[in-house]
Amino acid sequence: MKTEGTLEEHFEQLGDDHISSSEETPLRKDAFLLSDEEKIERIKGSVREILLTLGMDLEDDSLKGTPNRVAKMFVKEIFGGLHPDRKPNSSTFDNKYKYGEMLVEKNITLYSTCEHHLLPIVGRAHVAYISNGSVVGLSKMNRIVDYYAKRPQVQERLNIQIVRELQKVLGTEDVACVIDAKHLCVNSRGIRDIESSTVTAEYGGKFKQEAIRNEFLEYINMDTQF
Repeated sequence: MKTEGTLEEHFEQLGDDHISSSEETPLRKDAFLLSDEEKIERIKGSVREILLTLGMDLEDDSLKGTPNRVAKMFVKEIFGGLHPDRKPNSSTFDNKYKYGEMLVEKNITLYSTCEHHLLPIVGRAHVAYISNGSVVGLSKMNRIVDYYAKRPQVQERLNIQIVRELQKVLGTEDVACVIDAKHLCVNSRGIRDIESSTVTAEYGGKFKQEAIRNEFLEYINMDTQF
């Protein structure tokens, strides 16, 4: 029993550290055998048990629908990015106007969920690429960010997944992503530091060059107002 307690404390402490074991989201091989409806039913029962264990009266009008609402939210919304069928179709187009500078899509609103405590991550993503002959629709960059954000995440992994996907779509290594986000597992529990945010970056290809990287950072620091 002492060993079990030590292991539990060890994994609890790991959850307070910002670590990730893989660039890929850790999924079981049977992750998609159940339909969305079957998953909702199972999660609904689990949420109901959690609330009952906490002492909540699920006969109250305000709480009756909570297990079902939470289950649908998990499957259809905040963890919807786990299912490959929801991956955005990112069509590319020929760069016929021969634009050769970097293209930056900044201040992309980002909502994700910390996989250590299942609390929200809220922030902004800034994405850039340099075309080698192909371009992608601007909204597709937002959709790629949203897709990979909608799963239990570690911010460093999210950075990498966004860059890897755009590299694959565009056929170029010249992609970069910076994320600045608040983690409610830090802001609302534990240390309860409401002011701090976490900044992570992933640079590929030409963005590893100091001059190109600095140009990108200057773009995202511009005060854009309309």
